Amino acid sequence: MPVTLARMPALAPLLARGALLSPLKRPRPDAGYPNDWLVVPELRLDLAKLAAYERVCGFATGDDALPLTYPHVLGFPLAMRLMSGRAFPLPLLGLVHTGIDITRHRPQPATAGHELAVRVDGLRPHRRGTEAAVVTELRTAGEVVWESRSTYLARHATGSEALGSRADAGAGTTGDGRSADREPLPARADWQLGKDVGRRYGAASGDRNPIHLHPLTARLFGFPRAIAHGMWTVARCLAAHGTPEAVRMRAEFRAPVLLPGTVTYAADAGGRFELRAGDRVHVVGEVSALVPPGKVPPVPS
Repeated sequence: MPVTLARMPALAPLLARGALLSPLKRPRPDAGYPNDWLVVPELRLDLAKLAAYERVCGFATGDDALPLTYPHVLGFPLAMRLMSGRAFPLPLLGLVHTGIDITRHRPQPATAGHELAVRVDGLRPHRRGTEAAVVTELRTAGEVVWESRSTYLARHATGSEALGSRADAGAGTTGDGRSADREPLPARADWQLGKDVGRRYGAASGDRNPIHLHPLTARLFGFPRAIAHGMWTVARCLAAHGTPEAVRMRAEFRAPVLLPGTVTYAADAGGRFELRAGDRVHVVGEVSALVPPGKVPPVPS
């Protein structure tokens, strides 16, 4: 059932609550979880924040239509409210965003009012722990115009290495993002990433997870340097790739991008893209146009 909120919750207290409760969580795939929709029925965008997001991700500024990934940013505080609470069984600290599947049915004007809704879509076993799915919907006049499904992994002992997941290290990789028996996509550009990318994206998106902000705070969680946000990496790829108005995009996050660093953006004519450094693959994804009902998709030449 829907739980209606008058306004978007503040992220910082939610992240703090999630961190404090994390040691008390005992993740397992058969645990209970909150299954209500959190709904903000009257959402108006801060255009200055949108412009900052567009700049840091490489999207053109001034376009009235929202970037494909931006509704995820809008819904992130609602997702954090669910995942930082006592009823959510996975610890927020150490939770890994493993993949996202986005469908945009039609463009959303930045100046329009929207309804935003988020819920947890279940838990499932993963060979490295337990994975949760979170669904986000952007609605206009009751119609779903954009929707996504994100997967988040809590790593823990499972007692079985036989369990798999589409968002595991991934077919074609060795488990650390390194490719195995896989042809790389054609390189399109090399990007030099500054050490401040995580701080700039955090300021624009509100996601100020310490692993993205500074080498010292990243080391507390086992990283030698700060790492880029996964959603920044896929947004940066999509800004270079381009997307149709009605589109489905699927991406997997396979290995963290250390900051500063150099990465290669690669893509083919069929809609596939990836971000890599040498033989290490960080992100893989695919963009495909949605075919309107009643229309026959074109036959590839």
